[in-house]
Amino acid sequence: MRLDIRYLTRFRYAAPVSESQNELRACPATDHRQALVHYHVTTEPASRVASYVDYWGTRVDTFGVRERHPELEVVAEATVETQVPVRPQLPVPTAALGDERFHDTHLEFLQPSPHVRWSAEVARAARQVAAAADDDVAAIAQAVHDRLAEFEYRPGSTEVGVSVDEVFASGGGVCQDFAHLAAAMLRDLGIPARYVSGYLFTADDATGEDVGDDEVEVETHAWVEAAIPGWGWFALDPTNQQHVGERHVTIGRGRDYDDVSPLRGVFVGDQRHALEVSVSMRRLALAPLGDVGRGRSLQQQQQQ
Repeated sequence: MRLDIRYLTRFRYAAPVSESQNELRACPATDHRQALVHYHVTTEPASRVASYVDYWGTRVDTFGVRERHPELEVVAEATVETQVPVRPQLPVPTAALGDERFHDTHLEFLQPSPHVRWSAEVARAARQVAAAADDDVAAIAQAVHDRLAEFEYRPGSTEVGVSVDEVFASGGGVCQDFAHLAAAMLRDLGIPARYVSGYLFTADDATGEDVGDDEVEVETHAWVEAAIPGWGWFALDPTNQQHVGERHVTIGRGRDYDDVSPLRGVFVGDQRHALEVSVSMRRLALAPLGDVGRGRSLQQQQQQ
């Protein structure tokens, strides 16, 4: 599937500000199931955009506006090709999680992180899920994913910073809450889990259902990936009980939301402001991805 994405953020300040310095994470990744074809960032006021890849492998675009300005607009436009990822086929016993090299390689995704800290109650729930599942890492990850079907998707009900324990106690939240809770349960079971930020081509994050139209307004979305020894990362979307597919577009991965926050920055001036964020996705064609290497070549051509 080929998708066009337009991300827009606009800040309107109470009074003109200056010395605005920002980091943007909005560029789709190129990996085993998707390839970036085109990507471009513009700002108003105009600024020079520099890019680097952060510790977690996510592209970061940095820019600054020194002169006084009453508002700041950031637009990131991308075209990406996606395909349905392969799912684990052969069982992997949980004993494989104890392999020293596997453990050390994934250590950062096994430990608590700022937004993935959990109580004994969450740990107990995770272990009950694992006890009822087969001795297979992917099956246990799937069982954790299925357990979150008991939670309710509540748009706008929480903000960044709500703890895993609060989400577990309340029985609901938004996509980042589902991702943080799933990561906590998986990590407690010794299964490395990472937080994924991106977009989902749907009109309803609660169901994740496809839409008849080829264009839709969306919000940033989040899901999780569980590491399967000897296989790779198994992607699951606990918010809508779906496996990650061709309508999911990955932007970045990390321990939790803080590692992949879409836009953060500082400025000098009155802190009061109004924020407008919109994301539109347009489906261009229903076609297989083909050679990912070709996607990388196209990306390089666009950036030259």
